Amino acid sequence: MALNQAFLKGEHTAVDIVSYFLQRICRFDPDLGAFLHVLSDRVMSQARQLDLSRAHNRYLGRLAGVPIAIKDNIHVQGELTTCASNFLSNYVAPFHATVTRLIEREGGLILGKTNLDEFAMGSSTENSAYQLTKNPWNLAHAPGGSSGGSAAATSGRLAPLSLGSDTGGSIRQPAAFTGTVGFKPTYGRVSRFGLVAFASSLDQIGPFANGVEDIALLMEVLGHHCAYDATSLPIPPERYRDYLVNSIRGKSVGIPWKFLEGLSDTSYALFSRTLEVLKELGVKIIEVELDRLKYSLAIYYILSTAEASTNLARFDGVRYGKRSKRAKTLDEIYNMSRGEGFGREVKRRILLGTFVLSSGYQDEYYKKAQKVRTLIIEDYKAAFAQCDLIAMPVTPSPAFKLKAIQNPIEMYLQDLYTIGANLAGLPAISLPCGQNAGGLPYALQLVGPQLEDKKVLHFAYQIEQALNLSPFVPPLLDREAGA
Repeated sequence: MALNQAFLKGEHTAVDIVSYFLQRICRFDPDLGAFLHVLSDRVMSQARQLDLSRAHNRYLGRLAGVPIAIKDNIHVQGELTTCASNFLSNYVAPFHATVTRLIEREGGLILGKTNLDEFAMGSSTENSAYQLTKNPWNLAHAPGGSSGGSAAATSGRLAPLSLGSDTGGSIRQPAAFTGTVGFKPTYGRVSRFGLVAFASSLDQIGPFANGVEDIALLMEVLGHHCAYDATSLPIPPERYRDYLVNSIRGKSVGIPWKFLEGLSDTSYALFSRTLEVLKELGVKIIEVELDRLKYSLAIYYILSTAEASTNLARFDGVRYGKRSKRAKTLDEIYNMSRGEGFGREVKRRILLGTFVLSSGYQDEYYKKAQKVRTLIIEDYKAAFAQCDLIAMPVTPSPAFKLKAIQNPIEMYLQDLYTIGANLAGLPAISLPCGQNAGGLPYALQLVGPQLEDKKVLHFAYQIEQALNLSPFVPPLLDREAGA
């Protein structure tokens, strides 16, 4: 990364780098609303220590001098983790998440905690209990969700890198809306220890950046086995950047055209134009069958809400978080604390999850959904037997206007093309590939087989170089060199 190299060469001090980005946050974040907490004192202290380490020729790390923003459902020891919920407004993390520990070990500088849909439940970051985050490309439009704060921070050059979490598309969809690169690794490739759980079989931490090479660098830091996470894969880290420059000529990409029949004319034209770039790179385009993906939305909202209902049962007003001042009995503590602390969307998903797990309905909904999930996984395996990767849009359309979608079902449909990768535990990336007539970013999604994260990044890098869209800078922000 350029900032890391500039720091290592002595062209900039860590204090100067951090000061620059803190100034940008002061200048632009009042309009964007990307950050919930800016850790100014902490990050400046770390920057001074890093400068001392460089002066004494100590190990500096692969992220030395690089500021990073963290979604506020990922723990930073000694700092608030609110999950953008009133319930956790006073919760201070007693330990580091594995990812934040790894970042600081490699000299990364944590700038602050970013806004999100409450407990990561949403597709617009409008469900935050604290503030509204806006899209740097047009402040009247949503940045996507649930990781909208991290996406807006990176798109707006308030942080060169950021972390989000992806349960059904919550990295890729906001990346698509904000013109950034967003990557969901293979399930288990990046530790979830220290991530506040939404749906444990679907959640995955992943990075945002303004280029694929920076995604690959951060993945080299984050992709380590973690003994504290039972789902962490016991495999060694990989050097993803070593694969980026190789040609993809002779490779093949599958398109599930039947699943994409509902694409609008504009989305179809932008998607098809990107496929032409793949053909120019010598990639063969074939059709693959993923017909069961049409059930993925229903399957996802059965399984994710069931797991959310279970995971959020721990928030009871007894051990931590909000406790209602009106409560007099134990039952009132439970009911009133949750009633006052949780927002409408969280309550809606808890109710739905409790329903599908309830006696008499578990076989009809939850267990049946698990069976269909297995069939979807098998469909992906059959498709990857014919091609290297699968390509599809990230979203049905570019970023929608804030408050434009009030119907929950219509909002859930924003995840239509991203959910399948979570259900199957596959690596997937959102890559900006142009703009619509209104000047809003549009993105391509690449999905790979399990553990083929390097292949997804490899293809994405080659497409990025061929498109030559960099710098992809929002017009509402100044164009000074920031990241």
